[in-house]
Amino acid sequence: MSLARRHRQSELMDDPALDPAEHRRALAGLARINAMSGSAKLLWPAIRHLARTTNRPLKVFDIATGSGDVPAALHRQAIRENLPIEFAGCDISPVAVEVASRSGSPVQVFSLDVLRDPLPSGFDVFICSLFLHHLDEPEVVAVLRKMRKADPRLILVNDLERSRFNYLAVWVASRLFSRSRVVHVDGPLSIEGAFTVPEMRALTEQSGLTGATVRAAFPCRMLLEWRASV
Repeated sequence: MSLARRHRQSELMDDPALDPAEHRRALAGLARINAMSGSAKLLWPAIRHLARTTNRPLKVFDIATGSGDVPAALHRQAIRENLPIEFAGCDISPVAVEVASRSGSPVQVFSLDVLRDPLPSGFDVFICSLFLHHLDEPEVVAVLRKMRKADPRLILVNDLERSRFNYLAVWVASRLFSRSRVVHVDGPLSIEGAFTVPEMRALTEQSGLTGATVRAAFPCRMLLEWRASV
């Protein structure tokens, strides 16, 4: 199988008719994988830096938050470091919103379709994890433009990077850390649909995020970082 070109396919998690019990198991598996791979740790340094240089509570919004595990982990880290940061998030899936709302986390999560609805205003930071690879290229550009239009001070996008090594690593990890059939199927499909760093840089330029950086990040990830000019 060649991974030279992106091959985006519909994933099981993208199906609104997915059995809710299967969906919950998949969300739990993804949360476990996010924890093991350090998704929150990848985002935290830039958020911490901005929080330390802001003289009021920082407001962070997570797009396509799933079970809300990433902002919940970031919230726990903010408490450990005594930084005043408020977190909120959204997802299109009613199951995901339900799971996040019942998790006991103080992160407020509500329903929102990022492709159709405007993003909320008043947030300093927009974050997004493992979502853009689900979209077509024009949709990625549109979402990035929406983030910029909402006038944040910082944008962070954590997503998968397409490569043969990452395909094999995700195939193994999805089976080691989850018993969910959905995760087993969608993990490798996600890598096939993911972007390379140069591809993401090109989409970032199209979106108008001037000065953004995109770099590979271990394991199997890339990080897009954009800061508003002062």
